Amino acid sequence: MYDIRWIDLDGLVNLRDVGGMPTVDGGVIVAGRLLRSDNLQELTPDSLDRLTGELGVTDVIDLRSHVERAREGASPVLGRSGVQVHELTLYADDAAEGGLPAEEHELPWVVQARRLRQQPTDRPRIVPTGTGHDAFWSRHYLGYLQERPDSVVAAVRAIAHARGAALVHCAAGKDRTGTITGLALVVAGAQREAVMADYAATADRIDRILERLARRPAYAENLRGKTKAEQSPRAETMGRLLDTLDRDHGGALGWLHEHGWQDEDTVLLRAKLREG
Repeated sequence: MYDIRWIDLDGLVNLRDVGGMPTVDGGVIVAGRLLRSDNLQELTPDSLDRLTGELGVTDVIDLRSHVERAREGASPVLGRSGVQVHELTLYADDAAEGGLPAEEHELPWVVQARRLRQQPTDRPRIVPTGTGHDAFWSRHYLGYLQERPDSVVAAVRAIAHARGAALVHCAAGKDRTGTITGLALVVAGAQREAVMADYAATADRIDRILERLARRPAYAENLRGKTKAEQSPRAETMGRLLDTLDRDHGGALGWLHEHGWQDEDTVLLRAKLREG
């Protein structure tokens, strides 16, 4: 397959470069163009300097919800010269306004789960077949596409249009980050098996990720009672997500085109992430 390119940076435990990933036509995804990570809230000043200097990050795609940002704080790179932060929530159930401050609202995935349990079972949704761990998580990821297609398209487009390296992150760098980077890589022509392997690589850092989140104000309570096995990604989950898009939408690119993606975006994304 290919070697996962971990990057050690104080304040992050799940940072890697997807460069070196093989493509379907025998090429590779270029290194230094697309990074993925867990949340940035514990970055040290030296780490911030390295991120925007040596690693060349000019665009940060922050997939945290409004509630998370209210509880955790804005991105530490916000306002940094030469860096654009794209704040894109992937949840419809996300409080940006309302009678209560955002930090007093429930996390949007908690609200979403309760709402979906209460919906009539005949409401049409794009869902993978089967049950179990992989079906559960791929269904969750497809929920991002169904509920916030605007944010999904904007996130992949931000990667394509980034002046330098693009960094995609959420809280753990696992689910939302895995979905957006997976879509971008498939559209760029990366081999499906490599995309699946990259998604699953987060399992190698899951102990450190959960330990880190458990001390953060937005996530500690929500993690109570959840097991390492439940939170560990498996390659098959990404495979189910991509299979469902192939079955129902003609693939990731087909889904994107249904929601406003343009041919010029594809050209830019492939030029960004591919050799030549």
